[in-house]
Amino acid sequence: MTVGASRTVDAAPGGYPAATDQRVFAELWISLASLLRSYTAAHGLHDNRHATIVADEEEITVYHQEKWLRLERDLAIVTWTRENGSSGRMEISDSGRLRSGASEEEMDLAAEAWARELMR
Repeated sequence: MTVGASRTVDAAPGGYPAATDQRVFAELWISLASLLRSYTAAHGLHDNRHATIVADEEEITVYHQEKWLRLERDLAIVTWTRENGSSGRMEISDSGRLRSGASEEEMDLAAEAWARELMR
């Protein structure tokens, strides 16, 4: 299985990433949930607003008033959906970045942008 343009990840039978890589993606997923908790809390501090975050191994959902963001993970692939019907796909890189098409962004910057939008 090839990840990115220049790195090959050893695959287990069936084409899935090796167990070590699966654990890395799971830990990065937990980090993303934590970043969303922190940034939504920070954006709500001055108005005493709070977001509700529900997270498990495969899904993170963030709710604030009528706005919501749902992230669903399948190994390193993340599908996001918003309350307005917009959606997209991205990949968690083993370096902790989120890759979508030709663009790549640090996970914390993506989490902060989502939190800012949700808490407006």
